[in-house]
Amino acid sequence: MISSDKIPNNVDLHLNKRLQRALEHWQPAYIQWWRDMGPQGFQHFHEIYVRTAISVDAAGWAHFEYVKLPEYRWGIFLADPVVNRTIGFGDFFGQPVWQEVPGEFRNQLRRLIVTQGDTEPASVEQQRWLGHRCPSLYDMRNLFQVNVEEGRHLWAMVYLLHSYFGRDGRDEAEDLLARQSGNQDKPRILEAFNEPIDTWLDFFMFTMFTDRDGKSQLLSLSESSLDPLARTTRFMLTEEAHHMFVGDTGIHRIVERTCQLMKESGFSEDVRRLGGIDLPTIQKHINLWFSLSLDLHGNEISTNAASYFANGLKGRAEEGKWTEHRVIETTYDLDIVENGAVKREAVPMRNAMNEVLRDWYVDDCQSGVTRWNKTLEKYGFSDRLRLPDRKFNRGIGQFASIHTDPDGHMLSDDEWARRKYEWLPSPADKKYLLSIMNQPIYETGKFANYIAPPARGVNRTPINFEYVRTEM
Repeated sequence: MISSDKIPNNVDLHLNKRLQRALEHWQPAYIQWWRDMGPQGFQHFHEIYVRTAISVDAAGWAHFEYVKLPEYRWGIFLADPVVNRTIGFGDFFGQPVWQEVPGEFRNQLRRLIVTQGDTEPASVEQQRWLGHRCPSLYDMRNLFQVNVEEGRHLWAMVYLLHSYFGRDGRDEAEDLLARQSGNQDKPRILEAFNEPIDTWLDFFMFTMFTDRDGKSQLLSLSESSLDPLARTTRFMLTEEAHHMFVGDTGIHRIVERTCQLMKESGFSEDVRRLGGIDLPTIQKHINLWFSLSLDLHGNEISTNAASYFANGLKGRAEEGKWTEHRVIETTYDLDIVENGAVKREAVPMRNAMNEVLRDWYVDDCQSGVTRWNKTLEKYGFSDRLRLPDRKFNRGIGQFASIHTDPDGHMLSDDEWARRKYEWLPSPADKKYLLSIMNQPIYETGKFANYIAPPARGVNRTPINFEYVRTEM
């Protein structure tokens, strides 16, 4: 039976018997999905040192304990309400926020919530075999922390679907467990969440770039006029920060170890013979995951984005920093493709809201790349990592119909086919990465040769802390 003991919550779940029964019906299917599609091989005989949110205050949010993964207490939390909060943008600017879903926006809001919700279990499915290739128990613990929090974010969206969308919402909640990442018949909604994540370099890139897209999307939803959605996503952002930390620091640690191996091999970039990950391979993975994550923001010119903004459903990231919130006459200059050529054009800013959000995202990604480059500089190397041009390797939007190199220079179809593995991971690159990850590191305090230890442990613990316990 669902209770506050099993599902920590601050939504008075016990007072809403209809909602409680609905979630009781959904919970067994979720647990079965977790066992089938969650981390494989580490669910029943291992206790993981994870953070389990039991309330939204600092002490409750940062509660650490050992737990078997299927017994993790997935909670439902809304951030504390903002007193007298009003709608911060769009046509309803300045009016009181909504506590219920307006009928005319029901379909749009459901679509937003379902799309966000679909990404959460997808990433768990993508990553379910990584424990068998982990570079350390510290990293395994971080992987599983990300996984259980993605599961909690799914619970957050399912709570909204059940609470505000009736039978349609219940059907959508069931479908969130029916789709599977990479399944040809029932794939996940967004293509980046159907990409396999077989290596830890891919995992760190995913948590750096794709989870950062998650941050930008959650920031825009946290501005929503539907107050329960805004409060839910504001709390999700506190957990999303850790996912990006895992990616950012994971890549940084690989770059640092690569620098050490480059020094050892006489400043040669060919560190593969020493079992490391060379800089060109790291750059290829940046190119791949950054471009896939750019696609997640949608078309550069979008009437849907304009409608979401006008109706107060989805704002800009950090909307309060903008000076004009109705955005009726403002225009935005962006690149478009016309007759196979790229040109600059001014469009109504409401129609360019996806690109406005993408601007924020690119700037946030660049800060991470800048940190990695400081490590290269510290070790005395002139090499620099970088983000590719926005037009590179795009599958959605204005640039899906053209090919460019990472500098944005146009390429013919033939030239792209011939040269794409100069810039994107090749089958040979994946084969090499799997070869150095086939021997997982399960010894406390030890790390794989291709990655440096972290600067500090989790929750002020030492690096050689027992993050994973095996039950014998």
